[in-house]
Amino acid sequence: MTLAQRVAQVFADGGPLAQQVAVFRSRSGQQEMAAAVAEAMDTGGSLVVEAGTGVGKTFAYLVPALLSGRRVLLSTASKALQDQLFGRDIPQLMQWLGLALRVRMLKGRSSYLCLDRVARARQDLRFDERRDSALLARIESWAHATRSGDLAEVAALDDDAPILPLLTSTRENCLGAGCPQAAACFVNQARREAQAADLVVINHHLFFADMRIRESGVAELLPSVHAVVFDEAHQLNEIGVQFLGQQLSTVQLSALARDVAYLALAQAGAYAPWPALLDTLVRASDGLLQRFPASDSVVRLDWSALGSGGQAQLERVLQALAALQQALASVVDISPDLRLLESRAADLLQVLGSLVQALEPGAVRWLELGRQLRLLQAPLDIGQVMQAQVLAPAGQSHKSWIFTSATLGHDARLSWFVDSCGLSGARVLQVASPFDYARQAALFVPPNFVQPGDAQHSLAVAALVRQGALALGGRTLVLTTTLRAMRSIGAQLRADLAAAHGMQILVQGEMPKRALLERFCGAGLAGGPGAVLVASASFWEGIDIPGPALQLLVIDKLPFAPPDDPLQQARAERLEGQGKSAFKHLHLPHAAVALKQGAGRLIRRESDQGVLVVCDVRLAQKGYGRQLLAALPPMQRLQTPEEFGLRLDQITKSATTEFPSSAHP
Repeated sequence: MTLAQRVAQVFADGGPLAQQVAVFRSRSGQQEMAAAVAEAMDTGGSLVVEAGTGVGKTFAYLVPALLSGRRVLLSTASKALQDQLFGRDIPQLMQWLGLALRVRMLKGRSSYLCLDRVARARQDLRFDERRDSALLARIESWAHATRSGDLAEVAALDDDAPILPLLTSTRENCLGAGCPQAAACFVNQARREAQAADLVVINHHLFFADMRIRESGVAELLPSVHAVVFDEAHQLNEIGVQFLGQQLSTVQLSALARDVAYLALAQAGAYAPWPALLDTLVRASDGLLQRFPASDSVVRLDWSALGSGGQAQLERVLQALAALQQALASVVDISPDLRLLESRAADLLQVLGSLVQALEPGAVRWLELGRQLRLLQAPLDIGQVMQAQVLAPAGQSHKSWIFTSATLGHDARLSWFVDSCGLSGARVLQVASPFDYARQAALFVPPNFVQPGDAQHSLAVAALVRQGALALGGRTLVLTTTLRAMRSIGAQLRADLAAAHGMQILVQGEMPKRALLERFCGAGLAGGPGAVLVASASFWEGIDIPGPALQLLVIDKLPFAPPDDPLQQARAERLEGQGKSAFKHLHLPHAAVALKQGAGRLIRRESDQGVLVVCDVRLAQKGYGRQLLAALPPMQRLQTPEEFGLRLDQITKSATTEFPSSAHP
């Protein structure tokens, strides 16, 4: 029996899933995708699948992967999705199918506890806060019980906790074979187990980071796997671009200076004028950062924003770093710690040296400004690298490459994704969502609305949200294209709704993402008013809010990329140099994919109902609006405010009292 036949049996009406899962329903789209994945795993080559919301794409690729009998590497977009696949989806499916396979999860080294560093954490001179002391005590206790060392098991530890660098190693400070804890090292253990597993779950960041530095174990694993599956593949290009280039930050420079002050002064204080060397480096680094205004959020700037003064400051950083590296080179024989510091300084020096040289063709440089300043250089897309290093290496012609997501483009070729990833020869499959959007959802573009560039636009959006939230008792998600609009709309809604009507107004950034979603879904459970969640950026995708907790989705503007974004500018110049329209081939496809992602938050299961409002008259008035509308699911179109109000009333009357207990990002 072929793999495709075995897979078809699993998804059949009387198959294992129907027998084991009470809510399972046979779906033709899921079967079509699973058959295509099974065929690709049998014959090799590349398959690109766009599977609409509700298709069940996770099981559609997992079933062939688990039944193939061959080694499979599965990569997804984030560590949270890794945890969900490894901790829930794969174990459930293996149980239902009666399979016993070796499945392992592999993350970057910063996700694992370093036993050597945690043993020294209490002696670290930088460690003096009482709150961190209590947290460290919990981690020390957990360290004796954990089998994986994965810090995601410690619920109280945030991703940006100040104590985190004291608990984990980096490529630069890892002692390697010379570490006294090498035999028990969680990183080494995870890599050994991955090498022996049938299915390994990684993330895109790890995949591309390993392509550049060959340090995480993926490079050794890749030749031995038969198939590679990329879920949430729409993020591949942007993640890959970040990791395949060069980058240097003021935080890296200050961290190096801090560690040299801590270790070199203690171990080699008499061998070099460390205070003077460090003062020169810190002053040069701070001088570079201080050339720019402070920013609460990360913004991209063109490299030209450095100006001649910034370039001169960069040269001073280069000279200060070179002097420090030479001093460290003279004391590397004193201890492994100093040898690692010297290697770290040399790596930063190499990166900085490349950033001050002439830019290579097909690459772009830019700055990212926030609490730190990052200097970056990267290819414009991952196409060439994927072709040269991933898809076509010698001896890997029979490997299967499967790329899937709910949103990969706005045309039949899925060219937005295919072209940027170098997949022109791949088979492309689009599987439509099984949801009845014409019945379940409606689209409203308010006529005569304030123009998107008008200073009053956010106030007008808040007024519309107020109307909808009052009609529905909350149950509203607002997605904005900028943080400024998010804050403005959130503040106006608090003034209009929270004080007078007791409605919860939740705003991204005021608490962790998962806590926001749980608060949003839980609002109204006790009979009180529901909630309005105002968010931007990461809430446009990857969140799941099924049921009546979400019935109104408001998007403030069409999600065109900022026109001054250096990456988009460089890509636009490349297209125009080829005689192509940057708007048609870059800006419009980007907006269509982003709009499709955002709209996908509204309907998450067959019983959901809701209205999507796009507060941007360009969608109805501009010629390109037709292409953007075509990218959206086929919802009923509401033409007037009266129709909008009537639809909200209908939803309210037919709404059930069922609320999900939580949402899954």
